[in-house]
Parts: sequence; C-alpha cells; structure tokens
Amino acid sequence: MTPTSTATLAARDWAEIQERMLVPLYEAVYDRLEVGPGDRLLGLDCGAGLALLLAAARGAAATGVEADPARRALARERLLEVLPAPPAAPSPLRPYDVLLALSPTPAALASALPAVRRGGAVVLADWGPAERCTVPSVLGGGPVPVDLDAVVERAGLRPDGSGRVFCPFGYADVDSAVRGLVSTGLYDGASDAALAEKELAEALHPFERPDGTVWLPNIFRYVIARVA
Repeated sequence: MTPTSTATLAARDWAEIQERMLVPLYEAVYDRLEVGPGDRLLGLDCGAGLALLLAAARGAAATGVEADPARRALARERLLEVLPAPPAAPSPLRPYDVLLALSPTPAALASALPAVRRGGAVVLADWGPAERCTVPSVLGGGPVPVDLDAVVERAGLRPDGSGRVFCPFGYADVDSAVRGLVSTGLYDGASDAALAEKELAEALHPFERPDGTVWLPNIFRYVIARVA
C-alpha cells in the first residue's frame, strides 16, 4: 500500500468513524460562546470539517485550516472552505471572532492568531485528567495532556473560562475502534503498524460489550481565552 493510499484511508476512517466522537465538545463550546449568525469562525487543524459544519448549522461563517491533503479534500467535498495554512493577516475580510484550535503546536497557534480580532475567542482543548480518560490507558500511557493554561499564558492571551465535557468514544466493534483510533495519528510513530494495530485490538477487548460494541469513556477539558 502506498503512503498516499494509506493517508487517504486514514482520512476516511477519521471522517466516517472518529470525528463524531468530539461533537459533545464542539457543541459545549459553541453553546458557551453563543456561536451564531454574524460570527466568523476559523477552525485550526479542522480535519474533515465536522466542527465547521456544526458552526455553519448555527448560522456562523466557518473556515478551516488543514495541512493534510486527504482530510482537506474530504472537507471540501462537504462544500467547506478549507485552507492549507492560516490566512495571511491582514485579511481582506473582517477578522475572525472565534479560533477553534484544539491541540495546536505553538507555531500553528501563533500563525493563526493574527487572523482573530481583538477580544476574539480562542478555544483550546485536550484530554482531561488521566484517571477520567479511557483512551490514554488503552494506548499504554497514551498522549500526555497539554497544559492548556500554560499555552494561553505563553501565547499572550487573556484567560476567560474553562470547562470539561464528557466525550465517550463508542464503536460498532473492535475493528471499527482500531480504525478510528489509528486515524487520530497517535500511532504514526509505530515502527510496525500491523503489530501496533494487533496490540491495540487486544487492549480494547476489556472494553467490549456483550453485543460486540466498544465503549471508551473520556473527559476533555477546554479553555477559552481572549486576544488582547
């Protein structure tokens, strides 16, 4: 299998299986910020664009940024405006009111902030407490939660609240769970992809229900900050 076809399959698995697991997080944030008509939202690392669709359904004008060509193509199939990199500032349009940047690198966040208006909201999110997140335990240690408050401070943003959201990862069966979790990119560094998938499938069996479905409870934490 070529690298291109592997990336395309992973993007499809993200769009069809994994992306919806974060809907409770997106909705909680949009409710808190009262996202609606007249708002302009920029989604950093937007994947296949589900967060943008949810914002658009509320009447907001949503634009995404996604570096991965396969995921960007899927978002554009949904008739979304998705850029390969953050828009250059100053923009010919008015600045964005909301920046959704769930787990950005410092460089990615810095490149997107100039497109957000003064006083605009910046939303960051990541895994919650380790003892409340099943996925990191399944991953054998898994991702290290990001210190979101430190990210806000380093970026020169003004804190404006935080929250926690229950985001269970539910799958039809173990195979779907493996495909969904692999599509997150958490296993990209594995030297043997097939072995990593086999070990993940074995680790998931304790979370398999009698009907074959897999249920992984998780808590995500988000913070809201304002551009000074």
